[in-house]
Amino acid sequence: MFKEQIDKTRVPQHVAIIMDGNGRWAKERGLDRIFGHKEGAAAFSDVTEAAVEIGVKYLTAYAFSTENWNRPQAEVEALMSLLVSTIEKETEKLLKNDIRLCCIGDIKRLPKPVFDKLNGCLERTAHCKRMTIILALSYSSKWEILEAVKNIANDVKDNKLSAEKIDDELFSSYLNTKNFPDPDLLIRTSGETRISNFLLWQIAYSELYFTNTNWPDFRKEQFFEAICDYQKRERRFGKTSEQLKTEI
Repeated sequence: MFKEQIDKTRVPQHVAIIMDGNGRWAKERGLDRIFGHKEGAAAFSDVTEAAVEIGVKYLTAYAFSTENWNRPQAEVEALMSLLVSTIEKETEKLLKNDIRLCCIGDIKRLPKPVFDKLNGCLERTAHCKRMTIILALSYSSKWEILEAVKNIANDVKDNKLSAEKIDDELFSSYLNTKNFPDPDLLIRTSGETRISNFLLWQIAYSELYFTNTNWPDFRKEQFFEAICDYQKRERRFGKTSEQLKTEI
């Protein structure tokens, strides 16, 4: 069991996940893609429990990208319906386990029933402190970065900000993720080895973990395996191994 191998003093504070492979999982079984998404929702619930068990503080899930709006209308509508039912089902569970739900992305594009259910859950769990789940909905990193640039440009134009003051920290404060630490670990399932427009600024020094497992089959044991792999790595942030040893 991988869980027993985890060093609880070195658990990543923030894990981000690209939950890929729902459609492929369903196709392999001769099922409609929406069945894959339903099973994917169950996998996320399982992984959330695993993250809580070992002390992860932030869990970000790439649930729906801005590019996903271009999928067949029937699939988009089914995904939105699934999102509403999942939020309704999970809200009490989040409250019971002291888990806060947050959201990043252009959520104004969401259908009103989804938007309303989402806002209700965000408000009801706002006081929770044990862990924070961050759903990336109608999200893309390019969209987020462009929005930040526009807002910075407007503040400079309105003399609210001096261009000379713009640095990494200030730019980060204009992003959707300004209230969260950058991910320590990024997991992508289904065998794809790309970032797909997700948290491009924030993962500059994240550890990347790719697995061939499709998302619906990625459960607690697979999550713990990813954490074990993360703990084998040396995070240098541009420094040398020798420098890190002298800082201990």
